[in-house]
Amino acid sequence: MPTIITQEQPDSSDAMQLIAELDSVLSPLYVVESRHGFSIEKLLRDGVAFFVVRVDGEAAACGGILIVGSEYGEVKRMYVRPQFRGLGLARKLLDHLAGYSRQHDVSLLRLETGIHQKEAIGLYESYGFQRIPPFGPYRDDPVSLCYEKRLDEAVH
Repeated sequence: MPTIITQEQPDSSDAMQLIAELDSVLSPLYVVESRHGFSIEKLLRDGVAFFVVRVDGEAAACGGILIVGSEYGEVKRMYVRPQFRGLGLARKLLDHLAGYSRQHDVSLLRLETGIHQKEAIGLYESYGFQRIPPFGPYRDDPVSLCYEKRLDEAVH
């Protein structure tokens, strides 16, 4: 199955569908105040580099990276459609986001995720992300977890 990752605008048809699916998964799990996912408008306004992963031409996953100065890149809106899980797409996407960050002279990745995203937490921890206190716009929230990974560390 050919897998390609392309940079796209978050308001492209495939990107909007993937983000809507992600929101439909997250919205019943977290109150509005604990949902930190960027809207399509905010992804565009803040210049998040957004990528869609396609398998055999079908949009299968998405994710973005917000470059915060030279300090860090923040992983945004990571999602893999259920029928494409288990194929290693999320790891490929994280590799791609890490590569993009390195190209922009950023050697630290950070992210925020929710406590109910067990598979995502497992992925991030197996990829080498370590728990950190809230950073940037995030504050202490019992359903929120923050992570970071130095890009000079080996990926497992």
